[in-house]
Amino acid sequence: MKLLSYSRNGEVSFGIGKSNGLIDLGERLKNKLPTKSIINFLTFFGHDFLEKFVNYPVDFSYSDISFLPVIPNPNKILCIGLNYEKHRIETKREVSGYPTIFTRFPDTQVAHNQFLVKPNTSDRFDFEGELAVIIGKGGRHITEDSAMDHIAGYSCYNDGSIRDWQRHTSQFTPGKNFPNTGAFGPFLVMRETIENYKNLKIKTRLNDTVVQDAVLDQLIFDIPRIISYCSSFNCLSIGDVIVTGTPGGVGDRRDPPLYLKGGDKIEVEISEVGTLKNFVMNESDILN
Repeated sequence: MKLLSYSRNGEVSFGIGKSNGLIDLGERLKNKLPTKSIINFLTFFGHDFLEKFVNYPVDFSYSDISFLPVIPNPNKILCIGLNYEKHRIETKREVSGYPTIFTRFPDTQVAHNQFLVKPNTSDRFDFEGELAVIIGKGGRHITEDSAMDHIAGYSCYNDGSIRDWQRHTSQFTPGKNFPNTGAFGPFLVMRETIENYKNLKIKTRLNDTVVQDAVLDQLIFDIPRIISYCSSFNCLSIGDVIVTGTPGGVGDRRDPPLYLKGGDKIEVEISEVGTLKNFVMNESDILN
């Protein structure tokens, strides 16, 4: 079971993703929700409620709509750094007893099939394929034993990073928040449909060549640990997004380095979750 956010003819909505198109839920539930959004759906309903709609005929084909980031405007996007051992080693970072956490702003996101933008100020635009966790039940001081119950579902994420700006100081924020550099989608796959997230395989492909390849059981800090830790210093809300970290193989740590440029195609594929595809555009091409 999977959900998506989308726009059509200027109207924003959400629905159930099927192989041949989508079933619109925003219009069907408009009298039951404050707005047509996945966050409001998760607030009032959930996985079991979707069952009544899943066999409806599709309302639109994917060619009729434009994808939006799965959660277009979450309260928080918390990103976990250095969470695969191979990536930690390639960055030459010390072992830490706690997750490395930085934030991404919602207005820096793009959706599936939209352009990522390489800024004019840097040629070090890097890829980071990751699994995103979407919170379905908020809370503070969530225990590791109960953490999985707070997950609505999973999605694909590309935490595009401007590496030289990331290293201006010890803080990652500038390099992680250029406009149109974080891709999110195409679907939110409900947690109940994934038997064990640790079995999921993640691959990043640049122009059809695999550049990252890992399994989610390789996370240094697993998802329950991450949720519990994040909820210890902040109250998690429905629709918050936790981006769980990228495997080794990032372009910045290759010899020679491999950075994104205009015309590139970049895909993040996670088994049972989907494939997020984006092309890269140079900012100079937009300005011209």
